[in-house]
Amino acid sequence: MNGLVLEGGAMRGMFTAGVIDVMMEAGVCYDGAIGVSAGAAFGCNYKSGQIGRVIRYNTAFCRDKRYCGLRCLLRTGSLYSPTFCYHTVPNEYDIFDGEAYEQSPMAFYVVTTDLETGEPIYRRCDKAGDEFFEWIRASSSLPLVSRPVVIDGKPMLDGGMSDSIPLRYFESIGYEKNVVVLTRPRDYRKTPTEHLRLMRHALRKYPKAYEAMVKRHEVYNETLDYIAAREEAGKTLVIAPHAPLDAGSMERDPDKLRAVYKIGRERGQETLAAVKRFLEE
Repeated sequence: MNGLVLEGGAMRGMFTAGVIDVMMEAGVCYDGAIGVSAGAAFGCNYKSGQIGRVIRYNTAFCRDKRYCGLRCLLRTGSLYSPTFCYHTVPNEYDIFDGEAYEQSPMAFYVVTTDLETGEPIYRRCDKAGDEFFEWIRASSSLPLVSRPVVIDGKPMLDGGMSDSIPLRYFESIGYEKNVVVLTRPRDYRKTPTEHLRLMRHALRKYPKAYEAMVKRHEVYNETLDYIAAREEAGKTLVIAPHAPLDAGSMERDPDKLRAVYKIGRERGQETLAAVKRFLEE
């Protein structure tokens, strides 16, 4: 089987949105896809076939006080509104096509972090609807600026805390050839997490999750080395921006979002022929 692996990166994910829109327009199909954080929130539109939806709703609502910002953080404990962002928008304003999502043969997985164990949870989501949106919210909820999301009694946060680029997991369940979309340039290497003192306080109830954050840079960089080795072996194709993307994690400038999306589309076009050859071989 062939798979699509989507890194997170908050609003750097507009790059991913541009890449996957180009692939959808070209009719590129995958047996399955797995997304972390923004990779999950934006990548699910591949399964529902909604080209352009990501850039449309983000530019429409990025400056809306109901959607995200300090007011949301103070009122709800989360920078992105748990209700408006993850339920009102996809159910009422820019409707997520749940019927198309469920009818698509492509499997879709969301990665979250179990705060009690510090380990990743890999959730296959076959059904659309509000529970699915909660899994997306859990995957996308960054520590320090989000309250834990509790599903089935498990408190969870951002999947990137424990597995930012889940290529190994996808290979372990049978996806032998994978396209990996990164939101950092190929030569990027992660440094130790900033604000560890604040992080330790925020995660004081979850020491194993804090330990995962302490070693996150080591795990991330080792994963990049593994991806490079799999690419050398002909089992992985990587799509990444050529240079750092000019969009903050909580970017609220719609022009910057459009610029990053455009870069993603350009990279998608540049790599499209290579993707098709890779998947057909």
